[in-house]
Amino acid sequence: MIQTLFESRYALSPDETKQMDTTRLRDNFLIERIFDADTVSLTLTHYDRYIAGGAMPVNNTLVLPNPDALKADYFLERRELGIINVGAKGTVVADGTSYELDFKEALYIGKGTKEVSFISADPQNPAKFYINSAPAHHTYPAKKVSKAEAEIVELGSAETANHRVINKLLVNSVLPTCQLQMGMTELKSGSVWNTMPAHTHDRRMEVYFYFEVPKGQSVCHFMGQPQETRHIWMQNEQAVISPNWSIHAGAGTSNYTFIWGMAGENLDYGDMDHCAINELK
Repeated sequence: MIQTLFESRYALSPDETKQMDTTRLRDNFLIERIFDADTVSLTLTHYDRYIAGGAMPVNNTLVLPNPDALKADYFLERRELGIINVGAKGTVVADGTSYELDFKEALYIGKGTKEVSFISADPQNPAKFYINSAPAHHTYPAKKVSKAEAEIVELGSAETANHRVINKLLVNSVLPTCQLQMGMTELKSGSVWNTMPAHTHDRRMEVYFYFEVPKGQSVCHFMGQPQETRHIWMQNEQAVISPNWSIHAGAGTSNYTFIWGMAGENLDYGDMDHCAINELK
């Protein structure tokens, strides 16, 4: 049975957020279910009208839906789309052009594409297409980006438990986009901290998607203003919304991988307001 799940979430201020208990924090910022068999699951946040979700085709071809809340003739009428496959091999078809995506390969699809569908190569070992989308003002061509084509940066160290490799996949140094940027950070064995020292960036928001979290392990995601932080415990293949006023950092009980997606008024990856580690509260 093919399903479409869609949820819309309001944007919240720092003052509202710091009054929340665990349940309310999770209800507003955590996206618990990204992948279900033969389902497209989408969550719209009013922070920059960003959409995050997943498509997991098993026995059927899945078509990117057009939720009523978008008030558009089709999903990408005024949007752009980024996809990273975190499952087995599959194919994305965009207006009749097929793009085969293997594990950890990415695809950008520009504004104006009328139909996007998702297919797994093997129903017994399905693809898992992680999806991000942002409003777009210009049409840029579709492009597949492999890890070999990514801009790669290695940061951190084993001594500070944050030795990691950043794969910049769908960023403006690799291909043109309107405002959507996506990449993937892989932590080395023995390292658990990501994005540390933490930072904020007032001109764009982010969504983090955690995966390759080993069975029985978890990730603790930290959010909030630098002097008013909160935490959310997360499991494998879950995502969390990060407002522009919030830090976004995590520590796991094991190493793991996460996908960062962001949108806002600028494409400067280095536009960050860093927070000193010993000044976080």
